[in-house]
Amino acid sequence: MAQTVTSVPVPDIAWHGEAVTIGDVLGALSGIRRKFAHAEAGEDEHPRARNCVMTLVAVATNSADEARAQHASVAIAAHHPHMAIIVCEEVSVREGRIDATIATHPLSPSSTVHAECEVVGLHVQGAAGEHLAALVDPLLLSGVPVYLWWLDSPPFGTRELLDATRICDALVVDSARFDRPYQSFLGLADLALSAHNHLGVADFQWARLEPWREAVAEFFEPKDRRDYMKGIAEVGVDYVGDARGNRIAASLLVGWLASALGWKVKRAVGGKGGVLVAHFELEGGRQLEVAFRSVPKTDLAQGEVSAIRISGASAGRTFQLTVQRDPERHHRLTSDVGPSELKYRHRAGGDDDAGLEVALRTATRDHEVLQRNRETLTHMATGDLPGDEQRHSSTVLPRERRRGENHVLLTMIDIGGAETLRHVQQVDIEDEATLLLKLLSTGANDTVYTRSLTAAAELMRAL
Repeated sequence: MAQTVTSVPVPDIAWHGEAVTIGDVLGALSGIRRKFAHAEAGEDEHPRARNCVMTLVAVATNSADEARAQHASVAIAAHHPHMAIIVCEEVSVREGRIDATIATHPLSPSSTVHAECEVVGLHVQGAAGEHLAALVDPLLLSGVPVYLWWLDSPPFGTRELLDATRICDALVVDSARFDRPYQSFLGLADLALSAHNHLGVADFQWARLEPWREAVAEFFEPKDRRDYMKGIAEVGVDYVGDARGNRIAASLLVGWLASALGWKVKRAVGGKGGVLVAHFELEGGRQLEVAFRSVPKTDLAQGEVSAIRISGASAGRTFQLTVQRDPERHHRLTSDVGPSELKYRHRAGGDDDAGLEVALRTATRDHEVLQRNRETLTHMATGDLPGDEQRHSSTVLPRERRRGENHVLLTMIDIGGAETLRHVQQVDIEDEATLLLKLLSTGANDTVYTRSLTAAAELMRAL
């Protein structure tokens, strides 16, 4: 499991040059590394070998993306000692000119690790789509993998991007940030199939879907539920947003299921209320329907998955799995609720009025106890001493909007006529640096993601 990024130091500017060449940048880098090696070794020791596990090339088209790339590069350096090359397309820079900056930050050394995070910033005009490969190739370190992180939408289908991927071992993107999400996602799938065999493709969107995939996989994990995978009849996915580009995450989730279980998409039709239904063919000719529904949810970003429902039958038993993100909370009863309302908290039971009478008596007794203990409960809740004249009015909110650094997944399982099983899981919202570290830790060569990406692209085209 990838480690969580906690704090980010501010790197020091070690060198800056305007209207320089790549040779000037490379010379400055060599001098900085030589100085660091001698400083770490001291006067009585030989310079130690430099520790570097990769080169991260980040492409930004504005200053905000450049700041994001620098922040993430420094944040992950403690776990992945590396050199970062951030290429920013600067309109104010004259064509053919390079303005460069080298920032450094020594990592906390242990008994065997001595490293320094190097962030090389290159400000050029048009580098993002024209001559990226020729620009960064002289700066690359031999013997370590090269990761190309494109912070917005890569120019899929262009020769320039193909040239850039030839000098890289992996392409890292965030499909949730694509400018033209539908076309760019299909371009990403085509690139994964047409690029060289050793090119890995990683997507922040896939990392964000990990809690959803784990919740679904855990349902089928027990041996007595394995056959349920062959009995799935319907799947429903809710997502936020109306445009087709907002169905990327939902399609990736369904593509993961389809690629793992051998589903083949046949056609898609529009349904009532804006619902889109995709028809899949399973082994043996059985049919399966997957419904996509756009739902309004103000606390989620456009394109985020809101819920997934999977139902079917196997061996004479029906089953349904429902996973919801931040579900609506029901109204809570306050202390002013009377016996007529409290009776609904007790199940009467029986076919006559005897059970209802017992329930009403129980509700009345509970209400009387609540009234007698109200003052004590108020003191316990507020911290006031008994006998205080001041009375505090309490407000019970029907729903708490979950914002901040985490969210909740509610899993509900119904099997046959048994009681519904519920599980609430709090999932931390990981920042960009933590997600980047997680993707780099897997080497960006995830075969499960690759096959899910291909299946999702087929589904997107059908929809």
